[in-house]
Amino acid sequence: MELKLNRPICFFDLETTGIDIGKDRIVEISIFKVFPNGNKESKTWLVNPTIPIPPQTTAVHGITDEKVANEPTFNELATQVYNMIKDSDLAGFNSDRFDIPLLAEELLRAGVDFDMKNRVSVDVQTIFHKKEERTLSAALKFYCGQSLENAHSAEADTMATYEILKAQLERYPDLENDMKSLSEFTTRKKIADFAGMISFDKDGNEIFTFGKHKGVKVDVILEKEPGYFSWVQNADFPLYTKKVLTAIKLRKLNTK
Repeated sequence: MELKLNRPICFFDLETTGIDIGKDRIVEISIFKVFPNGNKESKTWLVNPTIPIPPQTTAVHGITDEKVANEPTFNELATQVYNMIKDSDLAGFNSDRFDIPLLAEELLRAGVDFDMKNRVSVDVQTIFHKKEERTLSAALKFYCGQSLENAHSAEADTMATYEILKAQLERYPDLENDMKSLSEFTTRKKIADFAGMISFDKDGNEIFTFGKHKGVKVDVILEKEPGYFSWVQNADFPLYTKKVLTAIKLRKLNTK
């Protein structure tokens, strides 16, 4: 089964220095872009993270400091990466919770104003977990009857994810072959930022999900305690969270 697309979709996977979205860096990124007319293109980059790769992380994906020492930094690649994904929806395996948030941090750090406003995301892992509760290797075996060679290689994981989604659409007739529908199916909880620090209440208002103001409307706190905005902006929060908070503040100022 081929995907029914109204716009391109980019399947992608990251190998990184670790799992801290705010602090860790990309060491490899692979993007596989599928167009509505069936055309496809792919690109894989090794990336110099500019920080050491911990040995325990190298043990997972096999990428060492030496291997990426002469590769471009993400700052140098950011424009190429953004140009490939800017017109596309995004898909990956655990991408909503890890790959998209970390990619957003890297792009914002590089000065690229990335957001998800005009695109949807499809997390293939969520479909798998809702239906079968397995890992990526098991998913490829279960759905496609294939063994995953070179697991934890960004390119191998990316291609496996693409093949799994197509097989999932074949297997589950209740899944609609439409990216917006799949995005809604794979969304665990509606959040305003990738880190889940700003969520929505039942009426669609942004609320904080952490700290002393947990559960309180963001615009209420920004009005009653303006110093809280400055504290978040100067503290060690993800850049995308700060971007969302700034947008809420500007929206409130514009409605006065």
